[in-house]
Amino acid sequence: MAMIKSVSCLTLLLLALTLECSSFGKTLITGADQTQKYVPHLKGKRIGMMVNQSSIIDGKPSVDTLLAMGVKVVKIFGPEHGFRGNASNGAKVGDEIDEKTGIPVISLYGKKNRPSKEDLADIDILIYDLQDVGVRFYTHINALRNMMLSAAENNKEMMVLDRPNPHGYLVDGPILDMNLKSGIGQFPIPIAHGMTIGEFAQMINGEGWITMTNKLKCKLRVIKLANYNRDMPYVLPKNPSPNLNTPQSVMLYPSVCLFEGTILNLGRGTYMPFTVLGAPKLKGKYDFSFTPVGIPGMSETPLHQNEVCYGLDLRNYDVEQLRKKRQINLSWMMETYKAYPEKEKFFDSSYSKQMGSIDKLAGTKEFKQQIIAGVSEEEIRKTWEPGLKAFKALRKKYLLYP
Repeated sequence: MAMIKSVSCLTLLLLALTLECSSFGKTLITGADQTQKYVPHLKGKRIGMMVNQSSIIDGKPSVDTLLAMGVKVVKIFGPEHGFRGNASNGAKVGDEIDEKTGIPVISLYGKKNRPSKEDLADIDILIYDLQDVGVRFYTHINALRNMMLSAAENNKEMMVLDRPNPHGYLVDGPILDMNLKSGIGQFPIPIAHGMTIGEFAQMINGEGWITMTNKLKCKLRVIKLANYNRDMPYVLPKNPSPNLNTPQSVMLYPSVCLFEGTILNLGRGTYMPFTVLGAPKLKGKYDFSFTPVGIPGMSETPLHQNEVCYGLDLRNYDVEQLRKKRQINLSWMMETYKAYPEKEKFFDSSYSKQMGSIDKLAGTKEFKQQIIAGVSEEEIRKTWEPGLKAFKALRKKYLLYP
C-alpha cells in the first residue's frame, strides 16, 4: 500500500505569503479591489450582481461596499450554496429578500439557472464576482456561461471582477467528451483548466460556447488582476463553498473530487471534507477511520452516514508535491480501487448519494475502464496528451496573465 508523504500545512501557508509580492515587489490586487477602474462606469446605472460569501472588497462583502460607494445595486443573483454561502451541496435555493440590504435575491440554483428577461428589465449592467477554483466540475463556470447567455440575449453589458485561480498552475485531465455533458461538465476542457474566471469568460465568448450552437456573444468587460501570475500560490481569503473549508481541501479538490463517482465517502458529513477518503468495506485495509454524520449547511445525508469509514487521511499531505508535478494525483484512486474488496461496486453510482458517475466527473468513459484494468498512470496520461496539447494551444488566445 502506498505511503502518503506527510508534512505540515505550514509549507502551503508559507508559500502563500509569496502572494504579497510579485517579481516586481508589488502586492497582488483582485479585480474587485480595484474599484477606481470600474465604479465610475457603474455610477448612474442599475446594477445586478452574481455574488456569494467569497465576493469581497477589502475584506468586506462587495455588495455592501459598492452600495456605500453610491453604486445602485438593485438585484442579487445567487449561485449554488446561495448568496450567503450556507446551502448544502446540490440543495435547491429559493428567492428571498436580503435582510441586511433589502435587495431582492434571485436564486439561480433552484427553479431556474439563469436570469429571465423580466429579471433583467430593471438592470443596465450585470456583475459576476465569484471565487472559482479552476476545475471543470465546480459549477461556477456553468453559472458564468448562463449569466453571459442572459446578458447577450437581452443586450446587457456584463462585467467580470477577476480573481486568482488557486490552481492556475494546473492544466490536467482528460478533455470532456461532450456526449457526457451534464451539470458537472459543460465545456470541452480538461478537469483543471488553469485559467482565471476572467480568462475563461473570454474563452466562452471567443469559442462560441455561450450556446454551443451559434456565435452569440456577450458584451464583456473584465476587470483584471494586478501583479498576478498563474504560478503564484494563493490561499483564498474566504471559503468558496461550505465543503471547501480549508486551504488543504481546495488544493486537493481537483484530485479528490473524482471520488464523488465512487462508493468512497470523501469527507462529506465531517468538518474535513475533501481531505479524507474512506468506506466501511475498507476496514482491515487501513487504520485511519472517520464517521460521516448529517451536518446542516454542509451535507445533510452523506454517503455511509453514521457508519465507520476506513481509508486515507490526506489532511497533512504535502500539497506542494501537486504544484511541483503540475498533475492531478491518480495514485489514490488506483490504490483504493485495488484495496476495495467488492470491486464491482466501487464505481457503481447507484450506491452513492454524491455528485454523479465517474464517467461524467472524469469526462470520459475510458478512465473508469483504465482503473479497472490496472493500466499504469503513465499509460493513462498518454491518452490525455493529444487533448491537453490542443487545449493548451486554444487557451493561449485568452490568457491575460503570465
